Amino acid sequence: MVVILFMHGSCTKEVEAGKIAAITDRTKIPRLHATDITTVISDSGVTRYRISTSKWNMYDRAAQPYWEFPEGIHFEKFDGNLKVDASIHSKYARFNEYEKIWELKGNVRMMNIKGELFETQQLFWNQGQQRLYSDSIVKITQETSIIYAVGFESNEQMTKYLFKSTKGIFPVED
Repeated sequence: MVVILFMHGSCTKEVEAGKIAAITDRTKIPRLHATDITTVISDSGVTRYRISTSKWNMYDRAAQPYWEFPEGIHFEKFDGNLKVDASIHSKYARFNEYEKIWELKGNVRMMNIKGELFETQQLFWNQGQQRLYSDSIVKITQETSIIYAVGFESNEQMTKYLFKSTKGIFPVED
């Protein structure tokens, strides 16, 4: 009986040691993995954003904790009256929790309240500074013109923006 108990106890310890050794670097494993979700984010009880994505990974044990959306994201920002005042869609997104900076990549499309469409391959959104910016080629489709630029900076609503290098056809009144 003593021999059987001794053998049982030693086998259990080996299995547990094997389980522990299998996960050595917890910073590279998402603490949360979710699929097919839509979530609403509020600030001080007021709904500010709605995020829809097919995959969401949260790496909160990394040196710089971040959220990753490897299959893209659809993002809507609401004004105080819960009207969508901006929307963004991209094929990949990453959010740095400490710096509050979003990086969006791959066919990034943004629509502002004026109905202007911004298209680029990479975009950064600094929530702390409430600004969007990019150093990539940007195409802006407005009601009467199309503007091409290399790099731009804007407020969160994408209503006040500055282009770094522009090209385009602009209508001129006689």
